[in-house]
Amino acid sequence: MSPPLHFGHPRFDFDRVESTMTEASLCAEAGTEEGTIVIADHQTEGRGRLGRSWISEPGMGLYFSLVLRPSTSPGRSAVLTLAMGLGVARGLAKASGSVFDIRWPNDVLLNGKKCCGILVETVADAELFRYAVVGVGINVNQQNMPEEIAVNATSLRADVGHTFDKEAVLDAVLCSLEFYYALFCEQGAVAIIEAFSKASSYVSGKSVRVDAPGGDIYGVTAGLDDSGALLLSKGNGSIEPILAGSVRPWPE
Repeated sequence: MSPPLHFGHPRFDFDRVESTMTEASLCAEAGTEEGTIVIADHQTEGRGRLGRSWISEPGMGLYFSLVLRPSTSPGRSAVLTLAMGLGVARGLAKASGSVFDIRWPNDVLLNGKKCCGILVETVADAELFRYAVVGVGINVNQQNMPEEIAVNATSLRADVGHTFDKEAVLDAVLCSLEFYYALFCEQGAVAIIEAFSKASSYVSGKSVRVDAPGGDIYGVTAGLDDSGALLLSKGNGSIEPILAGSVRPWPE
């Protein structure tokens, strides 16, 4: 895999911001080019999926947002989310030598614990994206995770046992993100869904609980549909597509 062609250029570095997502969205609205990255040493109001916050310990992790301008329909936003999860997981594997899992749609796991969160926000007209902003928070050199998340979270350092050069990790992740973004743009949903299904233990045969907007749903995962939704086989034999929600192994 070659170095990034344009992801990470231009680059805006901050010591401290509320959220790199907010700054990158402002850049996107102002017309910045695809591949623009906003990176911060510390976020005071880091954002995660489903309205959650992301704890951004100063100096310890990678916190960045990337501006994309895909020439495709907004109906592919779920597949774009899967592609971003693939890109981060493969980049971290290259940077660390560890094996990563992906919990649908894009939580990156290291030995069953979350080490990276990804948030994709899109702005679109009726038929085309105007832009997408991809926020990535990676636990890199944290030695001890905060008590409230320690059971379910880890970092590269906590798992592998040594500190990492954050710039080297960033380069590997951006390179991999660019590869899977190109795959998404050039080959579409089928290629991404196939790659994600191979990379994630959660796609098929996993007993899970889904914290969905309408309440908890239990079942066994049964693959992905053409839109990137997770298919769940329920106890009554029906198959339900999961469009949004937090997926957890069940029993935990």
